[in-house]
Amino acid sequence: MSREISILMCFLGFLLIPLPTYAQEDPTVDPDSELDVENSAEVFLEGYSDDFQENFFEGLKQKGIENFDKAINSFLKCKQLDASSPVIDHELAKAYFETRQYPLAEEYALTAVTTEPENFWYADTLTDILQKQGKPIETMTAELPFDEPTFSENLASIYFKKGNYETALAVLKKAKQNTFTADLTTKINDSIEKSQTLSTTPTIALENAASETDPLEEYKSKMEDLIEADSFPLLQQLSEEALESYPAQPYFYFAQGYALNKTGKHQEAIDVLEAALDYLIDDTSLENKIYQELADAYTALNNAVKANTYLRKIKPGF
Repeated sequence: MSREISILMCFLGFLLIPLPTYAQEDPTVDPDSELDVENSAEVFLEGYSDDFQENFFEGLKQKGIENFDKAINSFLKCKQLDASSPVIDHELAKAYFETRQYPLAEEYALTAVTTEPENFWYADTLTDILQKQGKPIETMTAELPFDEPTFSENLASIYFKKGNYETALAVLKKAKQNTFTADLTTKINDSIEKSQTLSTTPTIALENAASETDPLEEYKSKMEDLIEADSFPLLQQLSEEALESYPAQPYFYFAQGYALNKTGKHQEAIDVLEAALDYLIDDTSLENKIYQELADAYTALNNAVKANTYLRKIKPGF
């Protein structure tokens, strides 16, 4: 194997490392057993042809520079050479997701999950794809391996971390009950209680003012106050509430993306901020704010290319 391929393995090998579960505890590096990333990549590719390896790494390279169509072509060539690899299915799911080809992304994500149901990251990618399409996971009982305890636990953990507490509870009800499910259920119920407490004050204030002012402007004014006060949990709650009633208001998406960014949920922030752009019409000032938040989110995710792309879009003087 050439030195160049070996270096690329070392850099990108983390994509290939199977993680048996995330539900039991957060994935952390054990200081007593340092992971040899390059060896892990070599183990994955052991027995594969040179054509497979070349196409695989070409796909990773193209994905890294956001040439997703070329990445898809390379991964499809890998799929032709070996139809059984869930790693390739997962890479195709992510690439199709980035190009907004959601049905194809879902197809490959489902294949990866059913092939390796204990893999946390496969389940995480699938939930992102379903969420983008507005498809409830509860309606997919027949397609998903809910009979695998680790899958259900991973799925509940994912929805809990995304703040989708009701779905997390619904998934836990399908899971085999044990200490983990009991502990997570308690955490979810605590989070629901805190969320209800946080949302009470702004909701009451808006109800009192609704008869006298425009509710859209009232929401926006309250969000601006929360941004000024750095009250990010409240801002997220209020923006979610506002979007339920007014799903086509770009400022509400911006406010939610801003709150997600400030609380470290950068990928979720990107999804919401991109939705804001879909609804935006002739508001350069808000457009600049959205681009800045997208740049900040991609910077936090160590994607300098994408961050700079959005920074270049900001128009001066607004």
